Amino acid sequence: MSYLGRKSKETSARALSLFATKAQHALGLPGEVNIYVTSSREMQDLNRRYRRKNKPTDVLSFPSRAPGIAGDIAISLEIAAVNAAEIGHSLGTEVKVLILHGLLHLADYDHETDGGEMLARETAMRQELTLPVGLIERTHAAAAKAAGAARKPRATPKKAAAAKSATARRAIGTSQREPVRVKKSAPGKARKRGGRRA
Repeated sequence: MSYLGRKSKETSARALSLFATKAQHALGLPGEVNIYVTSSREMQDLNRRYRRKNKPTDVLSFPSRAPGIAGDIAISLEIAAVNAAEIGHSLGTEVKVLILHGLLHLADYDHETDGGEMLARETAMRQELTLPVGLIERTHAAAAKAAGAARKPRATPKKAAAAKSATARRAIGTSQREPVRVKKSAPGKARKRGGRRA
């Protein structure tokens, strides 16, 4: 697994396989699980083909109906690397978070419809497996932060400075008129530009 030039003991096929087996047993998920670590381009193709969403995603799960097979998990190593860098943990840790998330989907959990059941299970398993913040928790935290920012409209620094300047001018009674700029159009002749704003 030397993809993206980040081969380490933590991201080796053996290390990830051992983690997936441990997580699968802790979850009580029977059957074989195949994990496909790939590129964002391939994930976009899979996402478009199976979910009708034409964008890359970090993890996809494909439950199986065949006896003895739990299903397949696909993970974008590129997105995992970006997430790991943003959050501040290793690539191996991020891939494990994504494996856990995928396994929960294979076990028939669905965070989009289950009213928090998958979130609770992911949180408990993450703590049991000593993983940092889970995928659902990050998504909820980002959504809450975005909602909070949307509720608090803030003036841009430029608008705030203009408001302070206008307040200061009113306080000292100066005119809000812009200065007249003079541009020479020909030697010895001057032309007025600019003027007053309405």
